[in-house]
Amino acid sequence: MNEVNNDRPQNDGPTFAALGIREETVEALAALGIERAFAIQEYAIPIALRGSDIIGRAPTGTGKTFGFGLPIIDRITSAEEGASGKPQALILVPTRELGLQVARDLEDAGKTRSIRVLPIYGGRAYEPQVEALKAGVDIIVGTPGRLLDLYKSKHIKLDAIAHCVLDEADRMLDLGFSEDVEKILKLLPEQRQTMLFSATMPDTIMSLSRRHMNRPITVAADVSAPDLEAANNTRQLVYMTHAMNKVEVAARILQANGRGLTIMFCRTKRAAQKLADELDFRGFAVGSVHGDLGQNARERALRAFRSGKIDVLVATDVAARGIDVPDITHVINFDAPEEAETYVHRIGRTGRAGATGIAVTFLTWEDLPRWKIIVKANSLDLGEPQETYHTSEHLYTDLDIPEGAPPALPSELRKRDGLSAEREEDVEGEPRKKGRGRGPRGRGRGRGESDRGRGAGRGGESRAEADQGAAEAPRSRQRRRIRTDEDAAPREAQRQEVPAQRTEPAADGDAPARRRRRRRRPTGGNDRQAPSQD
Repeated sequence: MNEVNNDRPQNDGPTFAALGIREETVEALAALGIERAFAIQEYAIPIALRGSDIIGRAPTGTGKTFGFGLPIIDRITSAEEGASGKPQALILVPTRELGLQVARDLEDAGKTRSIRVLPIYGGRAYEPQVEALKAGVDIIVGTPGRLLDLYKSKHIKLDAIAHCVLDEADRMLDLGFSEDVEKILKLLPEQRQTMLFSATMPDTIMSLSRRHMNRPITVAADVSAPDLEAANNTRQLVYMTHAMNKVEVAARILQANGRGLTIMFCRTKRAAQKLADELDFRGFAVGSVHGDLGQNARERALRAFRSGKIDVLVATDVAARGIDVPDITHVINFDAPEEAETYVHRIGRTGRAGATGIAVTFLTWEDLPRWKIIVKANSLDLGEPQETYHTSEHLYTDLDIPEGAPPALPSELRKRDGLSAEREEDVEGEPRKKGRGRGPRGRGRGRGESDRGRGAGRGGESRAEADQGAAEAPRSRQRRRIRTDEDAAPREAQRQEVPAQRTEPAADGDAPARRRRRRRRPTGGNDRQAPSQD
């Protein structure tokens, strides 16, 4: 494989017009305030415009979406140019939130040419997606489970796909979509352009590229240190905290001067919901995103977070790569990450596209051995974590927290509208439905609705997270009463008060007594005894 590296600063890139992007697309980007390309875009766009296969590797938040999206928009035929209505490009994503984000970005970039982009994912009724496919689309952004369901029911045709992209491929394989991705790639035409973009490149992805790509060119924004961008733009703080004091410390951090939108990461679904409920009780404008919530609730929380109605979002790792919201100032790892890559993806929510941010990680004493491995793998120089409580002086000085900050948000500072101010219908205008939706063939909720792979839990969560959530559920116990001598005494007295049953024959006028048949045991084996002749 050929490889192109670039590790220069990403704020002095060329214009998109200089990279060969057509004028209509440049105008759409200018309307969004985007004029210059980042490193991954500078090197990927010219290669993709030639039709070559690409393996793109870049840190989170460095513009990978436009790196593969802009060449696709330029090379496909729009409806105004006589497109047939069949999808010409397919972008596979691991989570629903990431799919919505990618579809939104591509739709904005192709607005001047009326490029039709359709997000396809589970947790929604089939009918709106089927109707959109019938009306005609140019680009499909979908999760593997729902995409296969629609293909099997013959609602989607893939014979005109000329461009295929696997976005966040490592996360997709981690969630157990490996077999589904293989099936989808085999359904596509052999003559196509395949692009694979991700923050990390494990061996499974390289093996996948050898099977389904034609002489791909590897493009890396920074090969030597994938986490360099986030590390340079994000101030990272690590505190040793007690599990019983975490919420108190977090409540003080959320009152820091200059704090804007904040994401807090938890390890499990139940922990995320418990933390969101606790912060809501303390007066913070908070929402949550995790696998136990329905799709309506998850999208509602994300919309409220983007619009500023809430400023705190509690999420699990499943949302770490699907949230692309500008102006996120703080990331709090309420539960320590379990892997080095997870830490990079979490703190990558802030410090994006040249902005600065603050990342705070809470460690317990049980997390310390795993944290040392994360620090070594990411080449971080953070020093020894300080033992920290909500009364520690360095907590207030490090994060510019007002002295004497209370455990709850004061009433005069509660200026956000809150999650209740966000409408409850989904982004497509589909009214809420009770119960489980039905598929195109009248089926109940299947794999496509929850987008779960063989290794995925409900709502696209990893199996490890689902297992941890299940492990937190309290065990059901059967109550067993042990009889003691005190219990036996009243029972014995009650038994003595019951009158004895009659054994003598019943008198005239009484009901006839029931006779008991007595079986005579034969004395001579199976033969009956002969009657006596006397």
